[in-house]
Amino acid sequence: MFGVRLTEGQAATDHRVTVPPGYLDELGIPETDPEAVVRESFAFLLEREPATSILPDFSLPEIARYFPEYPAELPRRLGP
Repeated sequence: MFGVRLTEGQAATDHRVTVPPGYLDELGIPETDPEAVVRESFAFLLEREPATSILPDFSLPEIARYFPEYPAELPRRLGP
């Protein structure tokens, strides 16, 4: 579980994010630091919606429900 605080202008949002066991294996990035995955996941989300639209409490796989390209794009973004 990670806590994330985002600030946009004068608005701040808080988020609790879970990285389920085995999820990084499913994405093909088992050796990647989960904190880096959460950071890149938020960068991905912020490119698509304002911080105030991001769910306050979610698990990383839920991102794919809204953005189906997420599971394929995340490993590319994290790179070798």
